[in-house]
Amino acid sequence: DNITMDFVTKLPQSSQGYDTIWVVVNGLTKSTIFTPIRETDSMDKLARIYLKEVVTRHGIPVSTISNHYPSYHSSIKAAPFEALYGRKCRSPVYWTEVGGAQILGPELIQETIEKIVQMKQGMQATRDQQKSYADLKHKPMKFQVGDKLMLKVLPWKRVVRFGKRGKLNPRYVGPFKVLERIGDVAYKLDLLEELSRVHNTLHVSNLKKCHADEPLAVPLDELYLDDKFHFVEKPVEIVDREVKRLKRSRIPLV
Repeated sequence: DNITMDFVTKLPQSSQGYDTIWVVVNGLTKSTIFTPIRETDSMDKLARIYLKEVVTRHGIPVSTISNHYPSYHSSIKAAPFEALYGRKCRSPVYWTEVGGAQILGPELIQETIEKIVQMKQGMQATRDQQKSYADLKHKPMKFQVGDKLMLKVLPWKRVVRFGKRGKLNPRYVGPFKVLERIGDVAYKLDLLEELSRVHNTLHVSNLKKCHADEPLAVPLDELYLDDKFHFVEKPVEIVDREVKRLKRSRIPLV
């Protein structure tokens, strides 16, 4: 699947006029093909030799590694890859297998940089477009000093719920009076003593304007909240008991 090729040049000219040896090594079997050529052979002739000596034996290789020889390539006006496939190699050229240093084609690097710039510009255009859609529906939440606000309660995660409360726990508690506006997105509230462990300066995302009558507000009685304003629940009483029977064991449930 992979072949390595090199050219041995500047040899004494043979009786048939050959002065260069084209060496092709199979990367899997390590079998080697030595083909006599002339340094002045044309591109078409090299392509025919490549098809006859290499492709007929090994098939079309997946990758070709060739030692770059400037004077030889300048004489045929193209690299062997370009001579065979009619286009320039677009992958990095590795010289490590033929004893040289590893380099990357400058054209490939420049093209890659241009593609990256295009992708970044496309991603930025997509973000700007999505932002414009979101801004049309976005309404900034602003409250005035003295407004009544409801405070959002984040439910405690992975807590076993008891009794009939469960998912019926209130999502908001309050209302609370706005004492001061802190910056653009925070407000200072007049919290009750039951929430003394909660900081009274809260982000606007945790607030909601109260449009209901105060007598209908959700009371804080029997609600236990921690300093992060999460529900803390505990069982009140055991209402039933059951023993689950398995094949060899019994599991008591309450």
